[in-house]
Amino acid sequence: MTTFSSLSRRDLLAGAAAAGALVLAPSLSVAAGPPKIPMSELLAPDALPDVWIGKADAPITIIEYASMTCSHCAAFHEQTYPKLVKDYIDTGKARFVLREFPLDALAAAAFMIARYAGDKRTAVVDLLFSQQRNWAFVEKPLDALERMVKQAGVSSETFQKCIADKELYQKVLEVRKRAAEKFGVDSTPTFFINGDRKNGEIAPGDLDKLLAPYLEKK
Repeated sequence: MTTFSSLSRRDLLAGAAAAGALVLAPSLSVAAGPPKIPMSELLAPDALPDVWIGKADAPITIIEYASMTCSHCAAFHEQTYPKLVKDYIDTGKARFVLREFPLDALAAAAFMIARYAGDKRTAVVDLLFSQQRNWAFVEKPLDALERMVKQAGVSSETFQKCIADKELYQKVLEVRKRAAEKFGVDSTPTFFINGDRKNGEIAPGDLDKLLAPYLEKK
């Protein structure tokens, strides 16, 4: 009997489980995204609730669409995100949310586990980005992913239950689909800063220059 913990990356992408296949939708209808999206649209309720970091009344709202297996997303979270937290989020200048835009089924599984972690979701995301090379790019990524999230208190039983949660998986895909079809997201990371689109990784040295105009408008 094949179990999720013993699946290879190829098996995961092919999909097989009692709860249904973990196969990422092969294609999306991507709209030509405008450079600016109204905040009312960006903040409308989605299939999964947002997990915000920072004060609700911060003058800068940053939304990131990311994939857990994207090396550029991992680089942002390792190199730039700590500065964003220290200089902008902790000081009340900005608030931030990361939304699911998995580029493959393994990334979707990682996002699902982070959601299962409850109030530890942000900690799990941070852990998986910081250790991405040790679980996403190995021979048996699901085994490595299970071992990795144990560090955050996710038991093997919870891991197996999460991977088999077809309803949660569909919600992750719905977040991805809405981003593609409504906001034109077609790559990761994609940021929306007060509604303005910024495609691609943000380097630490570019952060102050990028955010300064939004503070001047306050």
